[in-house]
Amino acid sequence: MKLKVRDIVSSIEEMAPLTYQESYDNAGLLIGSYDSDVAGVLICLDVVESVVEEAVKKGANLIIAHHPIVFKGLKRFNGNNYVERTVILAIQNNIAIYAAHTNLDSVKGGVSDRICDLIGLQNRRILSPVSEDLYKLVTFVPNNYAQKVRDALFVAGAGSIGNYDSCSYTSEGIGSFRAGEGTDPFLGEKGKLHLEPEVRVETVFPKHLKNKITSALLKSHPYEEVAYDLYQLENDNNQVGLGMIGELSVSEEPLLFLKRIKEIFGCACIRHTEICKKEIKTVAVCGGSGSSLLSKAISQKADVYVSGDFKYHEFFDAEGRIIIADIGHYESEQFTRDIFYEIVKKKFPNFAVYISEINSNPINYL
Repeated sequence: MKLKVRDIVSSIEEMAPLTYQESYDNAGLLIGSYDSDVAGVLICLDVVESVVEEAVKKGANLIIAHHPIVFKGLKRFNGNNYVERTVILAIQNNIAIYAAHTNLDSVKGGVSDRICDLIGLQNRRILSPVSEDLYKLVTFVPNNYAQKVRDALFVAGAGSIGNYDSCSYTSEGIGSFRAGEGTDPFLGEKGKLHLEPEVRVETVFPKHLKNKITSALLKSHPYEEVAYDLYQLENDNNQVGLGMIGELSVSEEPLLFLKRIKEIFGCACIRHTEICKKEIKTVAVCGGSGSSLLSKAISQKADVYVSGDFKYHEFFDAEGRIIIADIGHYESEQFTRDIFYEIVKKKFPNFAVYISEINSNPINYL
């Protein structure tokens, strides 16, 4: 059976659900149909004309990119800029384009996590966790069926709190109900009030799993009509969010640390603030444009913040409390291609997947 576009992109969205993209973003399938057959996949950071031409030469009709080629609505397709020309070229050659951007930035195993891998950070945690992402499910189950329902919910993804899984709370009580006409009650008799020893089962889950969790509940619960409540929680989801922070196993002298990351990320230069720390131990990172998280890095006592795209006046905001190390936007995200490659090859090991040979970095240094 041939693979469809939806098969490939679903493997990415299992790790980086589209619900985790920022409000300004435009991640997802930008060009093409989910039902199209895929002959090959080309992975890149940026989709430009030369990347589409490369896909044609390699026989790849699905391009997976980190940056969406379309951020704003296109009103004309006249080829007057690189975005329009790239879109036209992709459509002419029947090539689908998919982007996973800030949703991939926001998950463990994503962009910032890969930066931590390369630097060698331990005890990692999300720098800016998302809020209003967690839900609590409460349901009521006959005693003998509680474990079956719990297990089904856990398999669907409920009950994960940090590094713990299968988390739930159970309390005992008595449920009452009377079955009316047209019913087929699992317990009790039609027309008679029935009292049943039940347990109240509570567990939590992230919002992108809502449909999957409720479906698992309804399929595993023995009752014809299932009573359950969903509550949105104010708790932060510490497993999802932008940026990461962690510690080096051994402290490093600041200039040696900066020289090391310059080599790791192949930077032509690193723009940095004054060397205000005697040693580097705690490191905050964010792929791409991370200046908005500087205050988070400072409040969490990071010695250095590694990111990109800082503007001139934003360097003043360090105020001698942290070292800003601007390694460049492209440089901080270049290894995103490896993440895509690993995801797709793990799920489809015998499928044709290529990493683009095009250097799409628009910034050059003299």
